[in-house]
Formats: sequence, structure tokens, C-alpha cells
Amino acid sequence: MTDEQVTVPRGRHAPPLEVRLNVQRRRLFIAAAAVFSRLGYADASAEAIAREAGMSKATFYEHFANKEECILQLAQLAAAAARNAVAAAVDPDEERFEVRVEARVRAFLGTIAAFPDVARVVIVEIIGVGPRGANQRDRMLHEFAEFLDEENAVAHETYGAPRFAAFDDAYAIVGAIVELASRQLRTGVPEDIHELVPVVERVVAGALAQSPR
Repeated sequence: MTDEQVTVPRGRHAPPLEVRLNVQRRRLFIAAAAVFSRLGYADASAEAIAREAGMSKATFYEHFANKEECILQLAQLAAAAARNAVAAAVDPDEERFEVRVEARVRAFLGTIAAFPDVARVVIVEIIGVGPRGANQRDRMLHEFAEFLDEENAVAHETYGAPRFAAFDDAYAIVGAIVELASRQLRTGVPEDIHELVPVVERVVAGALAQSPR
């Protein structure tokens, strides 16, 4: 999204304050993703984010107490958007667990491909925040693992799909996806992130092969 798409008129045609603040916040989040991705969390600053957004540093501080609050809020919003994309990726009439997993993995990786700066913040740079960042990242992984485990339980009860032997199987799969995506974002390997789909499918198949059935 470009700055023009989130610019609002000023003067007597200006929208209400709440709308203007939301537009400013959106521009700041877009700028923050670019700055954190380019410079890394340690070297990023409120001034750099404000400059990237075409705003003053004072405007940045109207929205965030500091860069830590900014990156934590950005990561939280991005993770929620990714969960929504993953949740909407499957045909509701499709029962096969393996097919549903593939569709959800493709949706997740597709979101990363479409928004690499934001993805790098959520998956890579958030760790640099310290304990709060690590906790938020852990919570994101746990929520995705719960989603996967619940879907596997439904498939098991509905048509006898193999059941994960333990919740940690689901967590391990999510962890593998995230770490593979992290490597791709940091190193560009593989060049096309969608090449990871069959890798993840093998990880899922391996976990299900150990199912007590």
C-alpha cells in the first residue's frame, strides 16, 4: 500500500479527528514495517519511522510511547491478519485434513510473500525486543498450534483422520513453518517461499505417521 492510499484531505474538507488519527496510525505502521525490516529493531528509531511516514517525531509519539510499543502493536495486528487469512483459506466442504493443511500453509506463505516487511517484523525482528517480544512470538506460535490441533481433532472425529500423538506435534509443525519462513526472509532461501509447501507437507505426514490411531 502506498502513502497516497492512506492520505486524507486537510482544511475544511478534513475528516473527523478519529479518522485522521487512524490514517496516521496506518501510515506509521507501514513505515515501521519498512524501517524495522531494513534496519533491524536495534538500529530503528522513532525518528526514522516518522521520517519514513512523512510525519514529525511528535506525531509518532502521539500514537506510541516508544518503538517497542510500536513493534509489539504492529506484530499483534499482523499476526491477527495472518490468522484470518489462514482461517479463510479452506473450502468449508473440504474434510480431508491433509488438503486443509496444504491450503492453510499456502495461505500463510502467500501472506508472507505479499507482505515481506511485515512478516520479517513478526517472525524475525520481534525477538530483538527482549522478553516481551519473545513472549508475543511464543503466543503467536501457540495460537497457531492450537488452531492446527483443533482442526486435526475435528478431522479425526469426523472421518477417522490420524490424530496427533500430542499437542507438541502441532506446535512442532508450526515452529518448523515459522523457522523455514524466517530463513527465507533473512537469506532468500528458497527464492520462492512457496517451495516450502512440500517440505511442510512432509513434516505433517511425519507427525501423523506416529499417530496411535
